[in-house]
Amino acid sequence: MPQEQNGAGRKGFIRPTPDGIRFLEPATLIATWGGSGLLRPAPGTWGSLAALPFGYALMSLTGPVGLIVGVLLSFIIGIWAAGSLERRTGDKDGGYIVIDEVSGQWLALLPALASPWLILPAFLFFRLFDIAKPWPCFQLQSIGGGLGVMIDDIVAGLYAALATALVGWALQSAGLLTLDLTALLPGS
Repeated sequence: MPQEQNGAGRKGFIRPTPDGIRFLEPATLIATWGGSGLLRPAPGTWGSLAALPFGYALMSLTGPVGLIVGVLLSFIIGIWAAGSLERRTGDKDGGYIVIDEVSGQWLALLPALASPWLILPAFLFFRLFDIAKPWPCFQLQSIGGGLGVMIDDIVAGLYAALATALVGWALQSAGLLTLDLTALLPGS
């Protein structure tokens, strides 16, 4: 049986590093979020899961400003890292590139500052919007390069944040959850 290029035909829980890159290079470590993008199946889900503890730590220690700064920094650095891997491997938005999931997932976590009970909905909504790619997510991928890899996940993160906020509002309205809306303010 012939093997597919870049080890895609190999079985196992961990995907081999694609041809043309080394794991310990900064661009690879960043783009795969420490290797979480090499896990199978569903590397995007693994990348989002691996982003959660860092996102939770950021929002707990620094509040909304720190989380937004984290989103912006991961977005900017992610453009470089994802673009670097795309150029060297020839893979357009390879599934192992998950720094885009990190940025989008962190953005989706913003409403969870009001209650940690919103972390699970933020995760689930982000995965839903990242996979379904509603308008304009799918269209934004055509930008190409690192920006094309990153930008659709930012929009998916915005959709997920909105959906998570609506769930929080509905649960609070039903008396099932108490939100600390002051946690969403800078300096809280």
